[in-house]
Amino acid sequence: MAIHFSEVLSKMKGSDLGPLLALTAQPDIISFAGGLPAPRTFPLKELTEVAVKVREEDGAGAMQYGPSLGFMGLRQAIADRMNRMYCPMGMDKVDPKNIMITTGSQQGLDITGRVFIDKDDVVLIESPSYLGAIGAFALEQPKFVEVPTDDQGMIPEELDKILATTDKVKFIYVIPNYQNPTGICWSLERRQKFMEVVTKYEIPVFEDNPYGDLRFEGEEIAPLVSMDPKHLVIYSGTFSKTLAPGMRLAWLVCNDEILAKMDLVKGSTDLSTPCVTQREVAMYMENYDFEGHIKENCKLYAHRRDVMCDAIKKYFPSDVKSTYPHGGLFLWVELPEGCDARDLFKYAIERKVAYVPGDSFFPASGKRNYFRLNFSYNDDDVIEDGVKRLADALKAYLADKK
Repeated sequence: MAIHFSEVLSKMKGSDLGPLLALTAQPDIISFAGGLPAPRTFPLKELTEVAVKVREEDGAGAMQYGPSLGFMGLRQAIADRMNRMYCPMGMDKVDPKNIMITTGSQQGLDITGRVFIDKDDVVLIESPSYLGAIGAFALEQPKFVEVPTDDQGMIPEELDKILATTDKVKFIYVIPNYQNPTGICWSLERRQKFMEVVTKYEIPVFEDNPYGDLRFEGEEIAPLVSMDPKHLVIYSGTFSKTLAPGMRLAWLVCNDEILAKMDLVKGSTDLSTPCVTQREVAMYMENYDFEGHIKENCKLYAHRRDVMCDAIKKYFPSDVKSTYPHGGLFLWVELPEGCDARDLFKYAIERKVAYVPGDSFFPASGKRNYFRLNFSYNDDDVIEDGVKRLADALKAYLADKK
């Protein structure tokens, strides 16, 4: 009997990234490939305490079905925090009624794709951009257009040219804070000019902000949602990088019209995000020092960033460049023109070290002379050893290319 799968599935291309990253699960591999927070940052004692209290105070309610938009107590806590942080920067006050809780930020990406994209519609992204978002949107079979990006963010003049000449653009996907994969943070001036272009064309924007709380130095920069007179921005935040990814809790903020469509899709997919974890995080935010916890995370990650960057400076060949992120979890490495990070990966695995090759972050151009490194997960000595191994791989690869 022949099994007939969907047309969308039949047209999906199998990625070779999975088999590559499967190698990183080997115990003797030093992996800089994943985007994993450091396990020591998880507030296990406090989360255990709130788990018990939630069950004692309203266990039946916590274990029941809940509204698809999410537990109002958590939505209120998120709104209160966003209002404290961003209203002084010019943002209209966030109403908790305009917040949807999602099962991780990946669900928010998936729902957004379903709400906006028809086959062959256009999605504009940074160049490069987050491969998880690319994969989520790709299920709806859009065309991706990469907007030129520099160390200040997406270039507004280039965005303007593309919007003036491209039909069927449904939305723009961006990560202004410590971007995945590059680690760059958009300047305030760049954000303002970007929003001027967006407002001119009235194009929705998905502002993905998983790393904004992980700021190591410098002042907080206003988010795009605070510069949005026409309420075009869909803002996405998550607890995965500040509390624990296993909680699977994130949120979207958007206008009434968009939220209604988002809610329609979410209610048809999972009914609701688990009520128990929502109540636990709401109680955690009420009873514990969430901001202090985030500051401690930032101290650790800034230190590990410095360990990795110092090792890169010490061991890497001089013609291999890398970013110096001021927050987040990642940095971005650029190889000389003509080099292929996929080919280099073989040399790296032979030396028991791994990373993510960069071409997956470029769905249109497929640039191959880049790769991403994660600095948040490993201890200092492991980072140092891994960078040494990677430097050996680089030197061997570059020598063989001559």
